[in-house]
Amino acid sequence: MMLIGGPGSGAGTEQTGDAMSQTTIAVIGAGFSGTLLSLHLLRRCGPGTQITLIERNSQFGRGQAYSTGNASHVLNVPAGRMSAYHGQPTHFLEWAQKRQGEASGDGGLAAGSFVPRRLYGDYIRALLKEELKRAPERRLDLLRGDVRAIDRSGARLGLHLDRGRVVHADFAVLAVGNFPPASMPVADPSFYDTAFYRPDPWACDALAGLDPTAPVLLIGTGLTMVDVVISLLDQGHAGPIYALSRRGLLPHRHASGAGQPIAAEHAFPTVLTELLRFMREEAQKARRAGANWQPIVDEIRPFMQDVWQIMSPADKARFVRHLRPWWDVHRHRMAPAVADRIEAARASGQLQIIAGRVQSYAPEAGSVRIAYRPRGTDGVRTLAAARVINCSGPTADYDRISDGLIRSLLADGTARPDFLRLGLDVTGTCALLSRSGAISRRLFAVGPVTKGAFWEMTAVPDIRRQCEFLAQHLSGLVKPAAAAPAAERPLTFSI
Repeated sequence: MMLIGGPGSGAGTEQTGDAMSQTTIAVIGAGFSGTLLSLHLLRRCGPGTQITLIERNSQFGRGQAYSTGNASHVLNVPAGRMSAYHGQPTHFLEWAQKRQGEASGDGGLAAGSFVPRRLYGDYIRALLKEELKRAPERRLDLLRGDVRAIDRSGARLGLHLDRGRVVHADFAVLAVGNFPPASMPVADPSFYDTAFYRPDPWACDALAGLDPTAPVLLIGTGLTMVDVVISLLDQGHAGPIYALSRRGLLPHRHASGAGQPIAAEHAFPTVLTELLRFMREEAQKARRAGANWQPIVDEIRPFMQDVWQIMSPADKARFVRHLRPWWDVHRHRMAPAVADRIEAARASGQLQIIAGRVQSYAPEAGSVRIAYRPRGTDGVRTLAAARVINCSGPTADYDRISDGLIRSLLADGTARPDFLRLGLDVTGTCALLSRSGAISRRLFAVGPVTKGAFWEMTAVPDIRRQCEFLAQHLSGLVKPAAAAPAAERPLTFSI
Protein backbone atom coordinates (compact mmCIF):
# COMPACT_ATOMS: atom_id res chain seq x y z
CA MET A 1 0.00 0.00 0.00
CA MET A 2 1.41 3.33 -0.97
CA LEU A 3 1.33 6.38 1.23
CA ILE A 4 1.46 9.94 -0.06
CA GLY A 5 1.75 13.28 1.64
CA GLY A 6 4.27 12.28 4.31
CA PRO A 7 5.82 14.86 6.67
CA GLY A 8 7.24 17.74 4.71
CA SER A 9 5.85 16.42 1.44
CA GLY A 10 3.67 18.42 -0.90
CA ALA A 11 2.40 15.26 -2.53
CA GLY A 12 -1.31 15.22 -3.21
CA THR A 13 -1.74 18.99 -2.87
CA GLU A 14 -1.88 19.99 -6.53
CA GLN A 15 -2.23 18.17 -9.84
CA THR A 16 -0.81 19.46 -13.11
CA GLY A 17 -0.50 18.32 -16.71
CA ASP A 18 -2.00 14.94 -17.54
CA ALA A 19 -3.03 14.38 -13.91
CA MET A 20 -5.57 17.20 -14.28
CA SER A 21 -7.40 15.12 -16.91
CA GLN A 22 -8.04 12.44 -14.33
CA THR A 23 -11.10 12.26 -12.10
CA THR A 24 -10.19 12.04 -8.43
CA ILE A 25 -12.54 10.59 -5.81
CA ALA A 26 -11.46 11.32 -2.23
CA VAL A 27 -12.73 8.97 0.45
CA ILE A 28 -12.49 10.52 3.91
CA GLY A 29 -12.01 7.77 6.48
CA ALA A 30 -10.21 4.45 5.97
CA GLY A 31 -12.12 2.27 8.40
CA PHE A 32 -14.27 -0.55 7.06
CA SER A 33 -16.76 1.66 5.17
CA GLY A 34 -14.19 3.88 3.47
CA THR A 35 -11.80 1.06 2.63
CA LEU A 36 -14.51 -1.17 1.22
CA LEU A 37 -15.90 1.69 -0.87
CA SER A 38 -12.41 2.36 -2.26
CA LEU A 39 -12.04 -1.30 -3.23
CA HIS A 40 -15.33 -1.28 -5.08
CA LEU A 41 -14.52 2.03 -6.78
CA LEU A 42 -11.29 0.54 -8.12
CA ARG A 43 -13.25 -2.36 -9.56
CA ARG A 44 -15.95 -0.22 -11.15
CA CYS A 45 -14.24 2.96 -12.29
CA GLY A 46 -12.02 3.12 -15.36
CA PRO A 47 -8.26 3.73 -15.49
CA GLY A 48 -8.79 7.50 -15.64
CA THR A 49 -10.13 7.59 -12.07
CA GLN A 50 -7.83 8.12 -9.11
CA ILE A 51 -8.91 7.11 -5.59
CA THR A 52 -7.40 8.98 -2.64
CA LEU A 53 -8.16 7.28 0.68
CA ILE A 54 -7.57 9.61 3.64
CA GLU A 55 -7.21 8.43 7.25
CA ARG A 56 -6.32 10.42 10.35
CA ASN A 57 -5.23 7.40 12.42
CA SER A 58 -2.13 5.26 12.06
CA GLN A 59 -3.70 2.24 10.34
CA PHE A 60 -5.68 1.98 7.14
CA GLY A 61 -8.41 -0.64 6.76
CA ARG A 62 -9.30 -1.42 10.36
CA GLY A 63 -11.35 1.34 11.89
CA GLN A 64 -12.41 1.22 15.51
CA ALA A 65 -14.40 -2.01 15.30
CA TYR A 66 -11.57 -4.16 13.95
CA SER A 67 -8.64 -2.60 15.78
CA THR A 68 -9.14 -4.45 19.06
CA GLY A 69 -6.25 -6.70 20.02
CA ASN A 70 -8.44 -8.86 22.27
CA ALA A 71 -9.07 -12.24 20.63
CA SER A 72 -12.20 -12.59 22.77
CA HIS A 73 -13.79 -9.70 20.88
CA VAL A 74 -15.38 -11.65 18.07
CA LEU A 75 -17.59 -10.79 15.12
CA ASN A 76 -21.32 -10.69 15.82
CA VAL A 77 -22.00 -12.15 12.37
CA PRO A 78 -20.86 -15.67 11.32
CA ALA A 79 -17.77 -15.83 9.11
CA GLY A 80 -19.76 -17.22 6.19
CA ARG A 81 -21.68 -13.94 5.86
CA MET A 82 -18.74 -11.52 6.12
CA SER A 83 -17.43 -11.39 2.57
CA ALA A 84 -16.43 -7.98 1.25
CA TYR A 85 -17.93 -8.90 -2.14
CA HIS A 86 -21.54 -9.86 -2.74
CA GLY A 87 -20.63 -11.84 -5.84
CA GLN A 88 -18.12 -13.91 -3.84
CA PRO A 89 -20.11 -14.80 -0.69
CA THR A 90 -17.45 -17.14 0.73
CA HIS A 91 -14.51 -14.80 0.06
CA PHE A 92 -13.77 -14.00 3.71
CA LEU A 93 -14.41 -17.56 4.86
CA GLU A 94 -11.96 -18.95 2.31
CA TRP A 95 -9.37 -16.30 3.18
CA ALA A 96 -9.72 -17.04 6.91
CA GLN A 97 -9.52 -20.81 6.30
CA LYS A 98 -6.32 -20.35 4.33
CA ARG A 99 -4.90 -18.04 7.00
CA GLN A 100 -5.78 -20.53 9.74
CA GLY A 101 -4.35 -23.42 7.74
CA GLU A 102 -1.06 -21.60 7.21
CA ALA A 103 -0.79 -20.82 10.91
CA SER A 104 -1.81 -24.16 12.41
CA GLY A 105 -2.18 -26.66 9.60
CA ASP A 106 -5.93 -26.73 10.28
CA GLY A 107 -8.17 -24.98 7.76
CA GLY A 108 -11.43 -26.33 9.17
CA LEU A 109 -13.01 -22.99 10.06
CA ALA A 110 -16.79 -23.30 9.56
CA ALA A 111 -19.18 -20.84 7.93
CA GLY A 112 -21.00 -20.51 11.25
CA SER A 113 -17.87 -19.65 13.23
CA PHE A 114 -17.53 -16.32 15.04
CA VAL A 115 -13.94 -15.26 14.54
CA PRO A 116 -11.91 -12.50 16.24
CA ARG A 117 -12.63 -9.01 14.95
CA ARG A 118 -8.91 -8.36 14.67
CA LEU A 119 -8.75 -11.11 12.05
CA TYR A 120 -11.37 -9.32 10.00
CA GLY A 121 -9.28 -6.16 10.16
CA ASP A 122 -6.36 -8.19 8.80
CA TYR A 123 -8.64 -9.32 5.96
CA ILE A 124 -9.59 -5.78 4.96
CA ARG A 125 -5.95 -4.67 5.01
CA ALA A 126 -5.00 -7.70 2.91
CA LEU A 127 -7.62 -6.72 0.35
CA LEU A 128 -6.07 -3.25 0.09
CA LYS A 129 -2.65 -4.77 -0.63
CA GLU A 130 -4.13 -7.24 -3.09
CA GLU A 131 -6.03 -4.54 -4.96
CA LEU A 132 -2.91 -2.41 -5.21
CA LYS A 133 -1.05 -5.30 -6.85
CA ARG A 134 -3.89 -5.61 -9.36
CA ALA A 135 -3.66 -1.90 -10.18
CA PRO A 136 -0.13 -1.40 -11.52
CA GLU A 137 -1.13 2.05 -12.77
CA ARG A 138 -1.28 3.05 -9.11
CA ARG A 139 -4.79 4.43 -9.01
CA LEU A 140 -4.99 4.18 -5.22
CA ASP A 141 -3.26 6.70 -2.97
CA LEU A 142 -3.29 6.41 0.82
CA LEU A 143 -2.95 9.73 2.58
CA ARG A 144 -2.53 10.06 6.33
CA GLY A 145 -4.15 13.27 7.51
CA ASP A 146 -7.12 14.93 9.17
CA VAL A 147 -9.59 16.68 6.86
CA ARG A 148 -10.75 19.85 8.61
CA ALA A 149 -12.91 21.53 5.94
CA ILE A 150 -14.06 21.23 2.33
CA ASP A 151 -14.02 24.22 -0.02
CA ARG A 152 -16.74 23.93 -2.67
CA SER A 153 -16.18 27.30 -4.36
CA GLY A 154 -13.98 26.10 -7.22
CA ALA A 155 -14.38 23.77 -10.17
CA ARG A 156 -12.91 21.06 -7.96
CA LEU A 157 -13.35 20.42 -4.26
CA GLY A 158 -10.56 21.59 -2.00
CA LEU A 159 -10.04 19.34 1.01
CA HIS A 160 -8.16 21.25 3.71
CA LEU A 161 -6.09 18.98 5.93
CA ASP A 162 -3.92 19.45 8.97
CA ARG A 163 -0.45 21.00 8.50
CA GLY A 164 -1.84 23.37 5.89
CA ARG A 165 -2.22 20.74 3.18
CA VAL A 166 -4.90 20.86 0.47
CA VAL A 167 -6.05 17.95 -1.68
CA HIS A 168 -8.18 18.61 -4.77
CA ALA A 169 -10.85 16.14 -5.86
CA ASP A 170 -13.86 15.97 -8.15
CA PHE A 171 -15.94 13.98 -5.68
CA ALA A 172 -15.59 13.34 -1.96
CA VAL A 173 -17.24 10.72 0.22
CA LEU A 174 -17.56 10.98 4.00
CA ALA A 175 -16.80 7.59 5.56
CA VAL A 176 -16.19 8.90 9.06
CA GLY A 177 -17.64 5.90 10.90
CA ASN A 178 -18.85 6.15 14.49
CA PHE A 179 -18.03 8.77 17.09
CA PRO A 180 -17.49 8.07 20.83
CA PRO A 181 -20.50 8.03 23.18
CA ALA A 182 -21.95 11.31 24.41
CA SER A 183 -22.07 11.97 28.15
CA MET A 184 -25.52 11.79 29.72
CA PRO A 185 -26.84 15.07 31.19
CA VAL A 186 -26.61 15.19 35.00
CA ALA A 187 -27.02 17.91 37.61
CA ASP A 188 -23.25 18.40 38.00
CA PRO A 189 -21.51 17.74 34.65
CA SER A 190 -18.11 18.55 36.22
CA PHE A 191 -17.98 14.86 37.22
CA TYR A 192 -17.11 14.05 33.62
CA ASP A 193 -13.78 15.82 34.12
CA THR A 194 -12.76 13.69 37.08
CA ALA A 195 -10.43 10.67 37.13
CA PHE A 196 -13.38 8.39 37.88
CA TYR A 197 -14.98 8.78 34.45
CA ARG A 198 -13.96 7.31 31.08
CA PRO A 199 -15.91 8.80 28.14
CA ASP A 200 -14.61 6.39 25.49
CA PRO A 201 -14.75 2.63 26.18
CA TRP A 202 -12.22 2.01 23.38
CA ALA A 203 -9.59 4.43 24.67
CA CYS A 204 -6.37 2.83 25.88
CA ASP A 205 -6.93 4.16 29.42
CA ALA A 206 -10.51 2.91 29.77
CA LEU A 207 -9.49 -0.03 31.98
CA ALA A 208 -5.92 0.98 32.82
CA GLY A 209 -4.84 1.13 36.45
CA LEU A 210 -8.05 -0.43 37.74
CA ASP A 211 -7.93 -2.39 41.00
CA PRO A 212 -9.11 -5.93 40.06
CA THR A 213 -11.38 -6.03 43.10
CA ALA A 214 -12.93 -2.58 42.59
CA PRO A 215 -16.57 -2.13 41.54
CA VAL A 216 -17.14 -0.73 38.03
CA LEU A 217 -20.23 0.92 36.56
CA LEU A 218 -20.86 0.62 32.81
CA ILE A 219 -23.41 3.03 31.34
CA GLY A 220 -25.29 1.05 28.68
CA THR A 221 -26.22 -2.62 28.30
CA GLY A 222 -25.65 -3.19 24.57
CA LEU A 223 -22.84 -4.82 22.63
CA THR A 224 -20.29 -2.18 23.68
CA MET A 225 -20.97 -3.06 27.31
CA VAL A 226 -20.56 -6.74 26.43
CA ASP A 227 -17.12 -6.05 24.94
CA VAL A 228 -16.00 -4.12 28.02
CA VAL A 229 -17.21 -6.89 30.36
CA ILE A 230 -15.28 -9.45 28.32
CA SER A 231 -12.17 -7.24 28.53
CA LEU A 232 -12.58 -6.92 32.28
CA LEU A 233 -12.93 -10.66 32.71
CA ASP A 234 -9.93 -11.31 30.45
CA GLN A 235 -7.72 -9.08 32.59
CA GLY A 236 -8.77 -10.97 35.72
CA HIS A 237 -11.23 -8.48 37.17
CA ALA A 238 -12.97 -10.03 40.16
CA GLY A 239 -14.90 -7.05 41.51
CA PRO A 240 -18.56 -6.25 40.94
CA ILE A 241 -19.57 -5.02 37.48
CA TYR A 242 -22.77 -2.99 37.24
CA ALA A 243 -24.33 -2.25 33.84
CA LEU A 244 -27.11 0.34 33.79
CA SER A 245 -29.43 1.48 31.02
CA ARG A 246 -32.95 2.89 30.86
CA ARG A 247 -34.52 -0.49 30.08
CA GLY A 248 -31.81 -2.93 31.15
CA LEU A 249 -32.06 -4.89 27.90
CA LEU A 250 -29.25 -7.28 26.96
CA PRO A 251 -28.49 -8.43 23.39
CA HIS A 252 -29.81 -11.92 22.70
CA ARG A 253 -27.51 -14.75 21.69
CA HIS A 254 -27.21 -16.26 18.23
CA ALA A 255 -29.18 -19.49 18.34
CA SER A 256 -27.65 -22.73 17.14
CA GLY A 257 -30.89 -24.62 16.55
CA ALA A 258 -33.07 -24.69 13.45
CA GLY A 259 -35.41 -21.84 12.70
CA GLN A 260 -38.66 -21.51 10.81
CA PRO A 261 -38.37 -19.20 7.79
CA ILE A 262 -41.12 -16.83 6.77
CA ALA A 263 -43.33 -18.18 3.98
CA ALA A 264 -42.27 -16.72 0.61
CA GLU A 265 -45.77 -15.51 -0.22
CA HIS A 266 -45.84 -13.15 2.77
CA ALA A 267 -45.00 -9.50 1.96
CA PHE A 268 -43.30 -7.26 4.51
CA PRO A 269 -45.56 -4.45 5.80
CA THR A 270 -44.20 -0.89 5.85
CA VAL A 271 -46.67 0.55 8.38
CA LEU A 272 -45.07 0.25 11.81
CA THR A 273 -48.04 -1.25 13.67
CA GLU A 274 -48.62 -3.78 10.89
CA LEU A 275 -44.92 -4.69 10.74
CA LEU A 276 -44.80 -5.22 14.50
CA ARG A 277 -47.94 -7.38 14.40
CA PHE A 278 -46.53 -9.39 11.49
CA MET A 279 -43.27 -10.15 13.28
CA ARG A 280 -45.04 -11.11 16.50
CA GLU A 281 -47.32 -13.50 14.62
CA GLU A 282 -44.36 -15.08 12.84
CA ALA A 283 -42.50 -15.45 16.15
CA GLN A 284 -45.54 -17.15 17.68
CA LYS A 285 -45.72 -19.56 14.72
CA ALA A 286 -42.06 -20.44 15.20
CA ARG A 287 -42.56 -20.95 18.93
CA ARG A 288 -45.53 -23.28 18.36
CA ALA A 289 -43.41 -25.26 15.88
CA GLY A 290 -40.58 -25.51 18.39
CA ALA A 291 -38.29 -23.40 16.20
CA ASN A 292 -36.18 -20.30 16.81
CA TRP A 293 -37.37 -16.75 16.16
CA GLN A 294 -33.98 -15.49 14.86
CA PRO A 295 -34.62 -16.32 11.17
CA ILE A 296 -37.58 -13.95 11.24
CA VAL A 297 -35.32 -11.00 12.02
CA ASP A 298 -32.61 -12.26 9.68
CA GLU A 299 -34.99 -12.64 6.74
CA ILE A 300 -36.33 -9.13 7.02
CA ARG A 301 -32.85 -7.61 7.34
CA PRO A 302 -32.07 -7.49 3.56
CA PHE A 303 -35.37 -5.65 3.06
CA MET A 304 -35.14 -3.41 6.11
CA GLN A 305 -33.56 -0.50 4.25
CA ASP A 306 -36.43 -0.57 1.74
CA VAL A 307 -39.00 -0.85 4.52
CA TRP A 308 -37.37 2.07 6.34
CA GLN A 309 -37.33 4.34 3.29
CA ILE A 310 -41.00 3.72 2.59
CA MET A 311 -42.09 4.06 6.23
CA SER A 312 -43.70 7.39 7.12
CA PRO A 313 -41.68 9.99 9.08
CA ALA A 314 -44.10 9.65 11.99
CA ASP A 315 -43.62 5.87 12.10
CA LYS A 316 -39.84 6.27 11.92
CA ALA A 317 -39.92 8.66 14.88
CA ARG A 318 -42.12 6.26 16.89
CA PHE A 319 -39.81 3.38 16.08
CA VAL A 320 -36.69 5.25 17.22
CA ARG A 321 -38.37 6.55 20.37
CA HIS A 322 -40.16 3.41 21.54
CA LEU A 323 -39.02 0.25 19.70
CA ARG A 324 -35.38 0.79 18.81
CA PRO A 325 -33.92 -0.87 21.97
CA TRP A 326 -35.96 -4.04 21.37
CA TRP A 327 -35.00 -4.16 17.70
CA ASP A 328 -31.33 -3.73 18.59
CA VAL A 329 -31.20 -6.60 21.10
CA HIS A 330 -32.96 -8.96 18.68
CA ARG A 331 -31.09 -7.83 15.57
CA HIS A 332 -27.53 -7.36 16.92
CA ARG A 333 -26.88 -10.53 18.86
CA MET A 334 -24.00 -12.02 20.83
CA ALA A 335 -21.86 -14.88 19.58
CA PRO A 336 -22.65 -18.05 21.57
CA ALA A 337 -19.26 -18.22 23.34
CA VAL A 338 -19.58 -14.56 24.37
CA ALA A 339 -23.14 -15.07 25.58
CA ASP A 340 -21.95 -18.02 27.69
CA ARG A 341 -19.44 -15.82 29.51
CA ILE A 342 -21.94 -13.03 30.07
CA GLU A 343 -24.51 -15.46 31.45
CA ALA A 344 -21.91 -17.06 33.73
CA ALA A 345 -20.91 -13.63 35.08
CA ARG A 346 -24.56 -12.85 35.78
CA ALA A 347 -25.18 -16.23 37.39
CA SER A 348 -22.24 -15.72 39.75
CA GLY A 349 -23.53 -12.30 40.73
CA GLN A 350 -20.44 -10.49 39.47
CA LEU A 351 -22.33 -8.81 36.60
CA GLN A 352 -25.54 -7.05 37.59
CA ILE A 353 -27.86 -5.54 34.97
CA ILE A 354 -29.85 -2.53 36.20
CA ALA A 355 -32.77 -0.80 34.49
CA GLY A 356 -32.86 2.83 35.54
CA ARG A 357 -31.53 6.36 35.11
CA VAL A 358 -28.53 7.99 36.75
CA GLN A 359 -29.56 10.95 38.89
CA SER A 360 -26.19 12.14 40.19
CA TYR A 361 -22.53 11.33 40.72
CA ALA A 362 -20.81 12.22 44.01
CA PRO A 363 -17.03 11.66 44.12
CA GLU A 364 -15.72 10.41 47.44
CA ALA A 365 -12.34 9.18 48.68
CA GLY A 366 -11.22 6.62 46.09
CA SER A 367 -14.67 6.07 44.56
CA VAL A 368 -17.81 7.76 43.31
CA ARG A 369 -21.31 7.28 44.69
CA ILE A 370 -23.96 7.00 41.99
CA ALA A 371 -27.59 7.77 42.71
CA TYR A 372 -30.00 6.20 40.23
CA ARG A 373 -33.75 5.81 39.87
CA PRO A 374 -34.78 2.21 39.08
CA ARG A 375 -37.17 1.89 36.16
CA GLY A 376 -40.83 1.96 37.18
CA THR A 377 -40.22 3.41 40.65
CA ASP A 378 -40.08 6.84 42.27
CA GLY A 379 -37.37 5.88 44.75
CA VAL A 380 -33.64 6.49 44.43
CA ARG A 381 -30.92 3.94 45.14
CA THR A 382 -27.16 4.26 45.32
CA LEU A 383 -24.10 2.22 44.49
CA ALA A 384 -20.37 2.90 44.66
CA ALA A 385 -17.85 2.43 41.86
CA ALA A 386 -14.16 3.11 41.37
CA ARG A 387 -14.73 3.82 37.69
CA VAL A 388 -17.63 4.79 35.42
CA ILE A 389 -17.26 3.89 31.73
CA ASN A 390 -19.60 5.22 29.08
CA CYS A 391 -20.77 2.25 26.98
CA SER A 392 -23.96 3.89 25.73
CA GLY A 393 -23.06 3.51 22.07
CA PRO A 394 -21.86 5.90 19.37
CA THR A 395 -22.98 9.52 19.35
CA ALA A 396 -25.43 9.97 16.49
CA ASP A 397 -26.66 13.55 17.06
CA TYR A 398 -24.26 15.46 14.82
CA ASP A 399 -25.18 18.75 16.47
CA ARG A 400 -23.27 17.43 19.51
CA ILE A 401 -20.19 16.10 17.70
CA SER A 402 -17.03 18.17 18.08
CA ASP A 403 -15.20 16.75 15.03
CA GLY A 404 -13.73 19.65 13.03
CA LEU A 405 -14.94 18.51 9.60
CA ILE A 406 -18.48 17.82 10.81
CA ARG A 407 -18.63 21.19 12.56
CA SER A 408 -17.39 22.93 9.40
CA LEU A 409 -19.91 21.20 7.10
CA LEU A 410 -22.80 22.04 9.42
CA ALA A 411 -21.64 25.62 10.01
CA ASP A 412 -21.43 26.54 6.34
CA GLY A 413 -24.66 24.74 5.47
CA THR A 414 -23.04 22.09 3.28
CA ALA A 415 -24.69 19.36 5.36
CA ARG A 416 -27.48 19.03 7.90
CA PRO A 417 -28.47 16.40 10.49
CA ASP A 418 -31.34 14.11 9.54
CA PHE A 419 -34.60 14.81 11.33
CA LEU A 420 -34.20 11.81 13.65
CA ARG A 421 -30.70 12.89 14.72
CA LEU A 422 -29.19 9.58 13.65
CA GLY A 423 -26.55 11.05 11.33
CA LEU A 424 -26.37 13.37 8.34
CA ASP A 425 -29.23 13.83 5.88
CA VAL A 426 -28.61 12.11 2.53
CA THR A 427 -30.59 11.05 -0.52
CA GLY A 428 -31.23 7.49 -1.62
CA THR A 429 -28.02 7.73 -3.66
CA CYS A 430 -26.02 8.85 -0.58
CA ALA A 431 -25.62 12.47 -1.74
CA LEU A 432 -25.39 15.03 1.08
CA LEU A 433 -28.33 17.38 1.57
CA SER A 434 -27.52 20.97 2.43
CA ARG A 435 -29.14 23.05 5.14
CA SER A 436 -31.76 24.18 2.59
CA GLY A 437 -32.33 20.65 1.27
CA ALA A 438 -30.31 21.04 -1.94
CA ILE A 439 -28.73 17.85 -3.28
CA SER A 440 -24.96 17.91 -3.61
CA ARG A 441 -23.52 16.72 -6.91
CA ARG A 442 -20.03 16.19 -5.48
CA LEU A 443 -20.33 15.25 -1.80
CA PHE A 444 -21.57 11.87 -0.62
CA ALA A 445 -21.56 9.78 2.55
CA VAL A 446 -21.35 6.09 3.34
CA GLY A 447 -21.66 3.89 6.43
CA PRO A 448 -23.14 4.73 9.86
CA VAL A 449 -23.37 8.45 9.06
CA THR A 450 -26.27 7.60 6.69
CA LYS A 451 -28.30 5.68 9.27
CA GLY A 452 -31.16 8.19 9.24
CA ALA A 453 -31.83 7.46 5.57
CA PHE A 454 -31.26 3.69 5.59
CA TRP A 455 -31.52 2.61 9.27
CA GLU A 456 -29.66 -0.70 8.91
CA MET A 457 -26.15 0.63 8.36
CA THR A 458 -23.88 -0.88 10.99
CA ALA A 459 -23.35 -4.54 10.04
CA VAL A 460 -20.96 -5.66 7.29
CA PRO A 461 -23.62 -7.09 4.92
CA ASP A 462 -25.53 -3.78 4.94
CA ILE A 463 -22.47 -1.56 4.49
CA ARG A 464 -21.18 -3.85 1.72
CA ARG A 465 -24.44 -3.49 -0.16
CA GLN A 466 -24.27 0.30 0.19
CA CYS A 467 -20.63 0.51 -0.89
CA GLU A 468 -21.31 -1.56 -3.99
CA PHE A 469 -24.29 0.64 -4.87
CA LEU A 470 -22.45 3.94 -4.29
CA ALA A 471 -19.38 2.76 -6.23
CA GLN A 472 -21.59 1.91 -9.18
CA HIS A 473 -23.41 5.25 -8.91
CA LEU A 474 -20.16 7.26 -8.77
CA SER A 475 -18.69 5.32 -11.69
CA GLY A 476 -21.65 6.55 -13.74
CA LEU A 477 -20.89 10.16 -12.80
CA VAL A 478 -17.23 9.94 -13.76
CA LYS A 479 -16.40 11.29 -17.22
CA PRO A 480 -14.04 9.06 -19.23
CA ALA A 481 -10.46 10.35 -19.21
CA ALA A 482 -7.00 9.13 -20.01
CA ALA A 483 -4.91 7.89 -17.11
CA ALA A 484 -1.79 9.77 -16.04
CA PRO A 485 1.51 7.96 -16.65
CA ALA A 486 2.42 5.82 -13.64
CA ALA A 487 5.88 7.39 -13.42
CA GLU A 488 4.36 10.78 -12.68
CA ARG A 489 2.48 9.58 -9.61
CA PRO A 490 4.02 11.13 -6.44
CA LEU A 491 4.30 7.87 -4.49
CA THR A 492 6.83 7.49 -1.72
CA PHE A 493 6.78 4.54 0.64
CA SER A 494 4.61 1.61 1.71
CA ILE A 495 3.05 0.97 5.11
